[in-house]
Amino acid sequence: MPTPQELIRNFCIIAHIDHGKSTLADRILDTTGAMTDRDRREQTLDSMDLERERGITIKASSVRLHYRAADGKTYEFNLIDTPGHVDFNYEVSRSLKACEGAVLVVDASQGVEAQTLANVYLAVDQGLEIVPAINKIDLPSARPDAVRQEIEEIIGIEASTATAVSAKLGTGVPELLERVVRQVPPPKGDPSAPLKALIFDSWFDEYQGVICLVRVVDGQIVPGTKIKMMSTGSMYEVLKVGAFSPKASELDGLYTGEVGFVIANIKALADARVGDTLTTVTGGSTEALPGFKKIQPMVFAGVYPINSDDYGRLKEALQKLQLNDSSITFEPETSSALGFGFRCGFLGLLHMDIIQERLEREYNLDLITTAPSVVYRIKKHDGSVTEIDNPSMLPDQGVESIEEPMMEVNVYTPSDYIGVAVKLCVERRGRQKEIKYITPQRAQVIFDLPMNEIVLDFHDRLKSATKGYASFDYRLSGYEESDLVRLNILVNGEPVDALSVIVHREKAFHKGRDLCEKLKELIPRQMYEVAIQAAIGGRVIARSTVKALRKDVLAKCYGGDITRKRKLLEKQKEGKKRMKSVGAVDIPQEAFLAVLKVD
Repeated sequence: MPTPQELIRNFCIIAHIDHGKSTLADRILDTTGAMTDRDRREQTLDSMDLERERGITIKASSVRLHYRAADGKTYEFNLIDTPGHVDFNYEVSRSLKACEGAVLVVDASQGVEAQTLANVYLAVDQGLEIVPAINKIDLPSARPDAVRQEIEEIIGIEASTATAVSAKLGTGVPELLERVVRQVPPPKGDPSAPLKALIFDSWFDEYQGVICLVRVVDGQIVPGTKIKMMSTGSMYEVLKVGAFSPKASELDGLYTGEVGFVIANIKALADARVGDTLTTVTGGSTEALPGFKKIQPMVFAGVYPINSDDYGRLKEALQKLQLNDSSITFEPETSSALGFGFRCGFLGLLHMDIIQERLEREYNLDLITTAPSVVYRIKKHDGSVTEIDNPSMLPDQGVESIEEPMMEVNVYTPSDYIGVAVKLCVERRGRQKEIKYITPQRAQVIFDLPMNEIVLDFHDRLKSATKGYASFDYRLSGYEESDLVRLNILVNGEPVDALSVIVHREKAFHKGRDLCEKLKELIPRQMYEVAIQAAIGGRVIARSTVKALRKDVLAKCYGGDITRKRKLLEKQKEGKKRMKSVGAVDIPQEAFLAVLKVD
């Protein structure tokens, strides 16, 4: 029996990193009786090992719950727990499409932070009802009244009645659920209209093919229904439908306004794209739902298999991951140093790190990832403009100007740390736009910063400088001309294309020197000297040398004429010369990421 639409509430939890989204989701599962004592564990909805190890949410997860409210009615909750990190913003925007409301969680001691604002604006743009909740009221440093005021002043939503909760202890969770029942509107939709269901997530299962997570907007899906993907026209028969509560359970159907999964033996990865609309083959809808805007990757890096035979497996793994995370892009690439691989696009450095780790763990691959780069615009003397995301693609001649992406960065920091935050931004070639005092204790610092200065270690440096209190988010503001050069790294006179970086001319010497010193520590010693050089064009600007391993060839030569020793030493010298001319230097994975570690 379908649940009446007026008893359905679809909502998600949004917040800044570490403000307690996943813990609050655990307490909601407890309050609604979805978990038995035997199954209970922390971060229930974070099913990936990586999520549990790092204590962050990477993938949004959906769960169906039943809640008996104070009015005596039993409501169906479709709850979606979302990530908080700026690199997984796209995951949040997709989840919001399946909801009518959002519970906004704000830390009672930290207050409103960068991603709080970014995620709220995403929800407001989608027309969602915002239900504010102030979490961690059990902390000694909690200041719920001041945070209520911050929410009203900064975000501009009514927060005087915001529910005070402690997700750790479970305090205030029933009151929050009552507010969800009262404030979040039931889903709209026509049960008698042709089927329209939005795919907002999908993943590949070895045994069942592609599993689609959908929100049914109109009509219904039951096993046996012949469905069609509206973007590709491919047709399938539904084998199973169901929902996670929190374990996967089969249902007799998914009805208007509900969220659940569809299994239809979909084998082709390209046939279940996120943002597509499902409808029935006969008498189906003629108009697709508005999907998601295509995401633009921010950071690019080369991903190469250590064993060249794994190239095909890497391609297949990337296709499967792209199904689950459509913000990844990839295209084939060749490197003289590393062989065949892919140039992959990511939303940020954490996103890149997570994808590499998922490829290695879930698909059992050994990979080398090159240093990340951003997209530059190259204007040539003939007037043509090209975009490059790989430093080795920068032409040596015919370049009139290079433009780099600029970001508008919002740094939220306690007033005591304004000075160090501004100093860091200025060091990174930033231009100050504004400083606003949100409250006497907290400020918002707005800077224009080149993106290649943000992607490397800006986040870590900001956290260190402000003792972990500052947070930031950024958005692309445009492109700007800059005096940039390609810094080549040569190992024994041979350029290693995978180690090339694009840097500002003023910083080239320091960067080159530091890179040479770092690589000297990382490249293992050989039987001959290894020269590491940094060069701009044909001009070497820095050098370091990995000293040769010394083998004592005279160890067994005792007594006798000095000419015997000379002969052995000469023989060793000849051997080393020959090794140097044919010997290839093995460069470890750490060397390709040395650019990240250079301070």
